[in-house]
Amino acid sequence: MEGLAIPLNHVLIVATLLFVVGLAGIMFRRNIIFILMSLEVMLNSAGLAFVAAGTAWQQADGQVIFMLILTVAAAEVSVGLGLVLQIQRRFRTLDMDQATRLNS
Repeated sequence: MEGLAIPLNHVLIVATLLFVVGLAGIMFRRNIIFILMSLEVMLNSAGLAFVAAGTAWQQADGQVIFMLILTVAAAEVSVGLGLVLQIQRRFRTLDMDQATRLNS
């Protein structure tokens, strides 16, 4: 029994929509936690696109790049959460606009 065949165009459209949602979250949200989550959504959409393209071309390159994306995402989360803790301690807020006003 062969697996469910989803066209590459449909997967790339979903990946594009996820990327746009993540980009909108970065642009319009001011909370650092939401900004980090939006970055994760963007990285996962890029990983989805790579895996879909690798599957369509029957190459393992997409999965290898996805593993690299997962590594970068894990590093981004660890550094980002460390920054969130420091900003919370120093400014007593997670709002980026308020933190930049308090800085000057």
